[in-house]
Amino acid sequence: MTDAPAAFAARGSHHEVEEGLGFAPKFDRDGLIAAIVTDADAGGVLMFAYMNAEALKATIETGVAHFWSRSRGALWRKGETSGHEMAIVELRVDCDQDALWLRVRVAGTGAACHTGRKSCFYRAAPTGPDALGAALTPVDDARLFDPAETYKTG
Repeated sequence: MTDAPAAFAARGSHHEVEEGLGFAPKFDRDGLIAAIVTDADAGGVLMFAYMNAEALKATIETGVAHFWSRSRGALWRKGETSGHEMAIVELRVDCDQDALWLRVRVAGTGAACHTGRKSCFYRAAPTGPDALGAALTPVDDARLFDPAETYKTG
């Protein structure tokens, strides 16, 4: 599905999409668009997720980040369970409108990752000629909350 749902502008010509001011997000064949989330103040990458039209519409209307959970097959308001809600400071779209950038402020402890860390990107992969197969290196991996306590089931 590459056509924008009715809530958004219709996708026009290449020039209109890249240079125009109509918000015409390009959803993939599964109805999803990529969304990268960064800390509005520090600038670091917090997470990557997907949105469908419903999640994007809810994000715009509420000012709170919503995503589409591919694993659960459901709309997901970030922070609904943990209290680490993401308030949108700015929402940008890339040149061909097939990816989004959300600058947010995270409530609660400031953790964006379900593992309790500030960012989902808490491990670095080595690069270089001998890097394939090498172990990941933990970076900025302090836990800001205990996931076992926050996400109790039952």
